Amino acid sequence: MAIGASVVVAGWCCGEYIGGFAHLSLWTLAMNPIHRSSRREFLAASAGLVAAVSLPAVALPAVATAQEKKEPLFKISLAEWSLHRTLQKGLLDNKDFAKTAKEQFGIEAIEYVNQFFKDKAKDTAYIAELKKRAEDLGVKTLLIMCDGEGNLGDSNEGKRTTAVENHYKWAEAAKELGCHSIRVNAASDTKLSFEEQQKLAAAGLRRLSEFAAPLGLNVIVENHGGLSSNGQWLVGVMKLVDKKNCGTLPDFGNFNLGQGKGQYDRYVGVDELMPFAKAVSAKSYEFGADGNDTATDFFKIMEIVVKKHGYHGYCGIEYEGSKLSEADGIIATKKLLERVRDKMSAA
Repeated sequence: MAIGASVVVAGWCCGEYIGGFAHLSLWTLAMNPIHRSSRREFLAASAGLVAAVSLPAVALPAVATAQEKKEPLFKISLAEWSLHRTLQKGLLDNKDFAKTAKEQFGIEAIEYVNQFFKDKAKDTAYIAELKKRAEDLGVKTLLIMCDGEGNLGDSNEGKRTTAVENHYKWAEAAKELGCHSIRVNAASDTKLSFEEQQKLAAAGLRRLSEFAAPLGLNVIVENHGGLSSNGQWLVGVMKLVDKKNCGTLPDFGNFNLGQGKGQYDRYVGVDELMPFAKAVSAKSYEFGADGNDTATDFFKIMEIVVKKHGYHGYCGIEYEGSKLSEADGIIATKKLLERVRDKMSAA
């Protein structure tokens, strides 16, 4: 080694700092009385210095970056039903839902509704295209909301079996899309008692959950009218099913008990359903001049969801109002959720 060469080490030492490394002149080291030694001892000391100081200096920036990164208190997704009128009028194609969510609304997670591609569940090319379009945009596909496939709690065993099996294709499609769940309904025979309907709904859900488990999927039930909008009833169903991959999707607005029985208290209902929740539906209707939903106190209900039950997953925007356009309703709901999140994060 020439005396004029340099030893390159990470960090500062007795040389100058250049590009994150210090260049130590071996001439300086050799001529300094403190460092005079045999050539072999000098080279050994230099190698030890390089090994001792190089790793920490390289690792520090990565550690700082990781510490600065912070996950949001909860995330926001878009339920396709928010655009149901636009889709029904043919003004939006189901295949462009991911693009619309990302480019028009700045939302990077979506929830499909099966009725907008009802005959495509087994169309592998179609499902593959949906997946590719979403992935190319960096959009996550969270779940498929399934309707119109029969009553999972039908009192007729044959019809109940058919309803269960009708959902299989959607579970398989959901797996291909990378979803975590399919959303289903827990309807039964309204002529039967509270308890009898619970048992029948649980029987259908258990079978469907057993099918979905090997696919890595959850089967989640939304409060969607009738007894399913009674929090205590649906909690009882969950306990009867007793499957880890069977849970709830609390919806802020669907608490109409039907048959003239009025509305179940939405705050009580959401509170009851949250221990089983694997997703949340932020249902919105109309907005006041202050930007708040006139039917649901989002600040109050999100305190239940996030603070009381520790939920930090996606809250799906599902706008169902009529005064604002669907696009404006989605934007208003997103802004409201962001205000709620900002206030809760600052508390």
